[in-house]
Amino acid sequence: MKQKPNLPFWGLWNLSFGFFGVQIAYALQSANISRIFATLGADPHNLSYFWILPPLMGILVQPIVGTLSDKTWTRFGRRIPYLFIGAAVAVLVMCLLPNAGSLGLAVSAAMMFGLIALMFLDTSINMAMQPFKMLVGDMVNEEQKAKAYSIQSFLCNAGSVVGFLFPFFFTYIGIKNVAEKGVVPDSVIWSFYVGAAILILCVIYTTLKVKEWNPQEYAEYNAVAESTEKEDSANWLTLLRKAPSTFWKVGLVQFFCWAAFLYMWNYSTGAIAETVWNNTDPASEDFQAAGNWVGVLFAVQAIGSVIWAAILPQFRNTKAAYAISLIIGGIGFAIIPYIHDQYLQFIPFLLIGCAWAAMLAMPFTFVTNALQGYGHMGAYLGLFNGTICIPQIIAALCGGLILSLVGSHQSTMMIVSGCLLVVGAACVTIIRQK
Repeated sequence: MKQKPNLPFWGLWNLSFGFFGVQIAYALQSANISRIFATLGADPHNLSYFWILPPLMGILVQPIVGTLSDKTWTRFGRRIPYLFIGAAVAVLVMCLLPNAGSLGLAVSAAMMFGLIALMFLDTSINMAMQPFKMLVGDMVNEEQKAKAYSIQSFLCNAGSVVGFLFPFFFTYIGIKNVAEKGVVPDSVIWSFYVGAAILILCVIYTTLKVKEWNPQEYAEYNAVAESTEKEDSANWLTLLRKAPSTFWKVGLVQFFCWAAFLYMWNYSTGAIAETVWNNTDPASEDFQAAGNWVGVLFAVQAIGSVIWAAILPQFRNTKAAYAISLIIGGIGFAIIPYIHDQYLQFIPFLLIGCAWAAMLAMPFTFVTNALQGYGHMGAYLGLFNGTICIPQIIAALCGGLILSLVGSHQSTMMIVSGCLLVVGAACVTIIRQK
């Protein structure tokens, strides 16, 4: 087969630029879902159940998008149609979700509306997110792949910072951060509106700038993929049976890591309100201020991730770098309940960013290297997303019970997250590098 050509920097940038907008949407969801449902009236012990839908949609949508896009050829491209449709639906839902409490509905009806909107939001975000990973796999040669994923990681973290800071920023410029009981504050609503606008503009940019190869060109540069296309399409169970052992070993590490971060997203607002503001009443100004500050802390985490991502390549042993990063993140989680100053909370979230940097880069590095020669790359990456989604579903189902066991203190759930990351670090030792 022909060697894939080197792409200029801006060619690599354009492949992933839309990811900036998608990540803003994802950051807004991650930082504000618990806050929104708590404001609507959800009990803290039930909050984790609202977090079942996002990973559930991910595990359903991403393998489907991966498998279908492997077989899709249109004049608009192979992956881009799924990207554009997912982004368009996400924009619509982002304008509806934060208004769940403003429609005059009863509490139960408002939460049901919010739940359905959340389901569609995460479905569409997953549909828009998956094609970016595949575009790099399709069009970037091995020599440039690390650089391409680095650009994607930078855009991911930059989008996260912007999305996390939006509520704090809008409050700072004078938009109201409190509202009547059961109504989401305007600062959050406008964050979703502006995030939706940026999302669609970024995706339009990528669709205009990126020209995917046609089937003949793709076959020239991807001989293995060409041969697998001629075979009877393998079903997912067959692919999983044939998956390399690294696929499953990395998946075990992923289980503990993503369960830990599910609890961070779920309980951080309550934990910071409890630890720093000493007030967990969702209708209070203190709680909403804590919600804004959680966005700032998540932005600090993203900045820490960017810094640590630049340090990670200096490690000669990739497995050691992975494990050390997770241990550092575990320490960060564990000290959150003991820090009562809002600015000193920057320290644990910088440490958590080290774990996040490793989680973004290293699993896909191990798995894509192990999958060389297996074919069905899009389907395999979609299935690998199950190692992200299944842990979150299980963690969400167990969240209320664990919260009760630790004395109903949301801050203590951060210690639980820290322990999970340390166990994940121990599991790194079983991975074999290719």
